[in-house]
Amino acid sequence: MKTILYSAGEPGGIGPDIIIQLSSTKFWTSSKAAIVALGDPDLFFSRASELKLEVEIISINNLDEVKPNILGKLQVLKIEECPDTSSGRLNPANGLYVLNVLDKGIRVCLDDGSFALVTGPIQKNNMLDCGKPFVGHTEYIEEVTKAKNAFMMMSSDKLKVVLATTHIPLKDVSQKITKDLIIKVGQATFKYLKNYYQIPKPKIALLGLNPHAGERGMLGKEEIDVIQGALDDLKILGMDMHGPISADSAFTPVNLQNFDAYIGMYHDQVLPTFKALSFGKGVNVTIGVPIRRVSVDHGTALELAGTGKASSDSLMTAIQEANRLLING
Repeated sequence: MKTILYSAGEPGGIGPDIIIQLSSTKFWTSSKAAIVALGDPDLFFSRASELKLEVEIISINNLDEVKPNILGKLQVLKIEECPDTSSGRLNPANGLYVLNVLDKGIRVCLDDGSFALVTGPIQKNNMLDCGKPFVGHTEYIEEVTKAKNAFMMMSSDKLKVVLATTHIPLKDVSQKITKDLIIKVGQATFKYLKNYYQIPKPKIALLGLNPHAGERGMLGKEEIDVIQGALDDLKILGMDMHGPISADSAFTPVNLQNFDAYIGMYHDQVLPTFKALSFGKGVNVTIGVPIRRVSVDHGTALELAGTGKASSDSLMTAIQEANRLLING
């Protein structure tokens, strides 16, 4: 049975809330894959009670027990007890629990291609407070799966952007941008769009690093020395790549219609535009790794946890994307 595993992320945030809320809607039975939450069943039971939702929490001990989704029922594979199930507050004692739950999801997907992983929002500083180094989901998945080229794609109906670099200081970006990196992110993006979106020849825009894509070397030479060479090689490999394009004019209405995806050089070059157009309706997909992983595009929203005011829209989109990956993969 195709199965989507859900790692809820920070227990004090809205990660548990949104899966509970979604399980009580008609969308729940539209998923072709079964959905199983990972973690402590007591966390989901207590949060359902707090939300005043009549959702039955079904605790299972192994994945052989998984059954198709039933409206109002949430299957939870018990990993370990959550030290603090309280909503709306952080507790460093939960950091290791979050990491162990995530690790279980990654390893199951690595061992069995019939599983996909959907991740809820995490609180990175709380992960660090527990004494474990943690930069982000993408980097951790890359480490556990031993993938050498994991990339973050933010995807919505309006826009798809891929990051050449992720969570690093801006001052370090230029050194990280190499011809080899650009070629690899281009190949990963092309492969993803072709395999999972059935676009025969994806049209991809490659952004420059500097303002105005370097202004022919006046504002920086990375476009000339690095990016253009990678772009030429990607074209030789048969990929429909365009650029380097200045980021300030890349996302015009005409370009949004013209390109299937954009590759940005750093986090804040593309994420503000993506979130302005798609916040709450987009997902984060890890490409270039040997597992299928999708995440919501929002944070933990501690102030909304337990209130019933959190939106499940992004999680719904993430589950739809995970279904796509399982069906088309």
